[in-house]
Amino acid sequence: PSVEVKDPELDLRRLRVRLAVGLGLAILCFGLLTARFYYLQVVRYQDFHAQAEDNRITLIPIPPQRGQITDRNGIVLAENIFSYALEIAPARVANLNQLIDELGKIVEITPLDRRRFRRLMAEMKFTDTVPLKNRLTDEEVARIAAMRFRFDGVEVKARPYRNYPLGPTAAHVIGHIGRISTEDNERLAESGKTSSYAGTTHIGKLGVELSYEDELHGEAGIDEVEVTAGGRAIRSLSRKPPKSGRDLVLSIDIRLQKLVETWYGNRRGALVAIEPESGDVLAFVSMPTFDPNLFVDGIDVQSWQDLNTNPDRPLLNRPL
Repeated sequence: PSVEVKDPELDLRRLRVRLAVGLGLAILCFGLLTARFYYLQVVRYQDFHAQAEDNRITLIPIPPQRGQITDRNGIVLAENIFSYALEIAPARVANLNQLIDELGKIVEITPLDRRRFRRLMAEMKFTDTVPLKNRLTDEEVARIAAMRFRFDGVEVKARPYRNYPLGPTAAHVIGHIGRISTEDNERLAESGKTSSYAGTTHIGKLGVELSYEDELHGEAGIDEVEVTAGGRAIRSLSRKPPKSGRDLVLSIDIRLQKLVETWYGNRRGALVAIEPESGDVLAFVSMPTFDPNLFVDGIDVQSWQDLNTNPDRPLLNRPL
């Protein structure tokens, strides 16, 4: 039988070649990793740092408290009351219709609520969340809170609502606020007031609510909040408080105003009572009148039709 004779020198040379190739490959891999590390940590540092800060910190607008309106004797004609609203962040929801259907099993979501939500989602530019159902009862808030973990992008927020405690009395004078529309957004952008309305959903639409909008509205604040990757707030980093709107005192004597409106009954007409000594308008009566509370959250179709088809034209400001 043949005997294989090994050459130690040849085996040693082969081993050295293999080690050299392996070492070269290792150096090449580590070189590529080092180059990639340098590219990510040095060359692209500013880009990734900015992205990380954007993911970690979010700016939440804080809407200001709207100023209240009183008559000459301090009787409140327009005030702010707080109530809970069910709101949705559309950007964080994959299927809105399915989510709304699921929420409808917990609280009543009417067709009007759905239509208003779609309209507001198209109109509202300055807020991350859009209200689906306003003025929740304590029971509804408790139900939603118990099931909150099931719904991503759903929030319950305490919101101020404009309330006109005397209802139709002096409605043409006081006017009313309403949801910020596309036209309102364009007007705010043209006047450079967009930042002041960050987080704000309503604006003056009629009467002194419109005429004195700049004084009544105030200025929005900003809350800089650290959040998790899932969007949950951890802590507040800094806060610029909002500047509340100024209160407005009218020359109207609301007791005289209400008395004259009562005298008119169901008749149409107008009356302006002026104090000769000072020139103050004490009463500004337009009959028939309307309830401005109907317009705050968006008037429903039936109420709007009733006002517009009424032959007495209650929306007409007769003395003006």
